[in-house]
Amino acid sequence: MAAGRLIIKTEFLPTKYRGYMLPLSQVFWLAGSLLIIGLASVIIPTIGWRWLIRVASIPGIILIVAFKFIPESARFNVSTGNTRAALATLERIAKMNRSVMPEGKLVEPVLEKRGRFADLLDAKYLRTTLQIWVIWLGISFAYYGVILASAELLERDLVCGSKSDSEVVVTGGDSGESQSPCYCHMFAPSDYRTMIISTIGEIALNPLNILGINFLGRRLSLSITMGCTALFFLLLNICTSSAGLIGFLFMLRALVAANFNTVYIYTAEVYPTTMRALGMGTSGSLCRIGAMVAPFISQ
Repeated sequence: MAAGRLIIKTEFLPTKYRGYMLPLSQVFWLAGSLLIIGLASVIIPTIGWRWLIRVASIPGIILIVAFKFIPESARFNVSTGNTRAALATLERIAKMNRSVMPEGKLVEPVLEKRGRFADLLDAKYLRTTLQIWVIWLGISFAYYGVILASAELLERDLVCGSKSDSEVVVTGGDSGESQSPCYCHMFAPSDYRTMIISTIGEIALNPLNILGINFLGRRLSLSITMGCTALFFLLLNICTSSAGLIGFLFMLRALVAANFNTVYIYTAEVYPTTMRALGMGTSGSLCRIGAMVAPFISQ
């Protein structure tokens, strides 16, 4: 869904506004992140994590109905020859904005073929595609890694890997199977506050990220934020106070969010309309691989 909504926004927004509007949408991602942390602080200690999963699925169910009201991309309709549907979409938008359509007609571009997966690996796009896939994999790995590492560090009482005094040992049943103790530590209210503070970091660099994207360019801006991300991951190994660790986590969330903002825009712009959804979809698949690997490494 994240890639789909970005593709639609990219195809509706003029190029000069994308570097401003797309990073600002991060605010809504932040709102959802803060909401789930707040719900977790209330639901998990009372009725358990399973109910948190059930509650968290409600927005997705609502979206199934809401998709009916989302217009199809006019660029996509034109690229497939459906100019009538594209014109109807633009007229609807003009009416909502209390404006009128400019005179003229939509011209269908001359296309030899629709985008295919093989086109991503064509000589023209091969280098770009491979680089983008590696970047998406790395950014996703870093994003979910820092989230999971945050929980791990909080469980260890925030100080240099020391174990918390409030650990609960859970062992297996009475069978003859090997006993494997699980040291569980319930988050305290202060831990949830720390998670909220570090999550707010996801929009902390938005103003600088917007300036970087528009004045330094997509590639240079991404290079700077990814380099700083690597630096702050190294700083997590330093024995520091609770405030210092929170500061490192805050900056990491800010930098990784900036990475996502930039790579989303770059990926959506580097491919033509007929290949854009395909390019974003395959990049999103690599993103999920990074998300799957991150839990094993963070543990």
